[in-house]
Amino acid sequence: MTTRPLQFLRRGQPVALGNVPPDRTLLEVLREDLGNTGTKEGCGEGDCGACTVVLGEERDGQLHYSAVNSCIRLAHSVDGMALWTVEDLAEDPLIQPVGDTAPVAQQTITLHPAQEAMVQCHGSQCGFCTPGFVMSLFGMYQNHVCHGQPITRELAQEELSGNLCRCTGYRPILDAAQQMASLPGMSVNEAEVLQKLKLLRHDALAQAADSAYIAPSTLPDLLAARAAHPGAQVVAGCTDVGLWVTKQHKQYSQVLDVTRAAELRQVAQHADAIHIGAAVTLTDAFAALTAQWPQLHSFATRFAGLPVRNSGTLGGNVANGSPIGDSMPLLIALRARVVLASQARGERQLPLEDLYTGYRQNVMAADELLVRIVVPRPSAQEQLRAYKISKRFDDDISAVCLVLNLDIADGTVQRASIGAGGVAATPARARQTEAALTGQPWTEATAQRAAAVLQAEFSPISDMRASGAYRRQVLGSLLQRYWLETQGQPSVSLDTLTLEAAV
Repeated sequence: MTTRPLQFLRRGQPVALGNVPPDRTLLEVLREDLGNTGTKEGCGEGDCGACTVVLGEERDGQLHYSAVNSCIRLAHSVDGMALWTVEDLAEDPLIQPVGDTAPVAQQTITLHPAQEAMVQCHGSQCGFCTPGFVMSLFGMYQNHVCHGQPITRELAQEELSGNLCRCTGYRPILDAAQQMASLPGMSVNEAEVLQKLKLLRHDALAQAADSAYIAPSTLPDLLAARAAHPGAQVVAGCTDVGLWVTKQHKQYSQVLDVTRAAELRQVAQHADAIHIGAAVTLTDAFAALTAQWPQLHSFATRFAGLPVRNSGTLGGNVANGSPIGDSMPLLIALRARVVLASQARGERQLPLEDLYTGYRQNVMAADELLVRIVVPRPSAQEQLRAYKISKRFDDDISAVCLVLNLDIADGTVQRASIGAGGVAATPARARQTEAALTGQPWTEATAQRAAAVLQAEFSPISDMRASGAYRRQVLGSLLQRYWLETQGQPSVSLDTLTLEAAV
């Protein structure tokens, strides 16, 4: 099999690389093929953020910036995009001082505000993690400062949660995030970047039939490729498949990338439901959900770190079917349905919890793909709460994830939908607990009885994250917490703490 040359924009110039294997990571290309060792390799699994780079992509005529982990991102997935690494911020001729009209050749090269703020705030010691922090700060600068939006302490904490530091600690780095806006401004010449990106576009239909990396741009072409290449490894954001490459050392001779199909990248608002395409990033999918359910904000920001959410997709998380994936309990509680499609049989729709048949196993046929998720809009009586229990508050995998959604009217539970993660071989719906609640008066006694049913409904295993007994205890405690919160008891957790800058 052959692969098309990998093309992306860097420092205002196109980069073209031939013979890049379909399973080669972007970090490997940067460090080993291009010799750009400023981007560091730390954990190799998207946790530490040392490998963070920023991608620029045209969306609806605008340049959209995303900080991503290059260690688990497949190199071919950035084809046709702009790429910035830590070496580029002071060298890219298209990053220019605000208001400076002098020719690029005559401009004095200075540090970008993301770099200068780290220097002034003493945010770096060993320097290994610094490139990743700087690139996350650059993404924040482009997405907030350049639009006149302030960077609060809370925003900085959220958007840097995917970067880990073990030297200075986070206080001076959070200071740097807030100080960027007070430094002399720098701006990407977006008009020129967009113009140059147009020159890199290519027609996916021109790909060879036996291409090693297939990335169709339309849903019909994607389904045709799925039917023609059932053995190809399907990828979206690669936040899990990337681990199979870096940690399990798996190799893939052919990859089918679903993220270029335009139909799968859309969020469609309908009168009765929100339709989220399978290739919509977790960042954008959670934005659509929190716009409807604002109480989900903290839960959404605790799904990994921002670089993972910027790459990973909602459809990928659902199709992957990990029993500790946080989006599935939420979607189960929201009564979501998944839409599967094949070229030969068209579309079919089923409740999300019915997608799974066993550990990382599902009902999809070899020629089928998950194409979108349908989430009904909330009812007037709905009371939704989502809980994540993990060893760390940020950037950690759940020991238990529980999402409760009860319709309560006239003091009675009219309907109950409960999704649970980390307690079974698949994301699960707590049907027995739902039955114990439905039609019952919403009282403390009902909540306690339901908590006992919930604890008995699952037999979670013991592992490095928690014991089975602890998980069962947490399930019951969370249902009682839900009862207290529905009675007006204020929620107390780490996300309610106010982060104050040092004086």
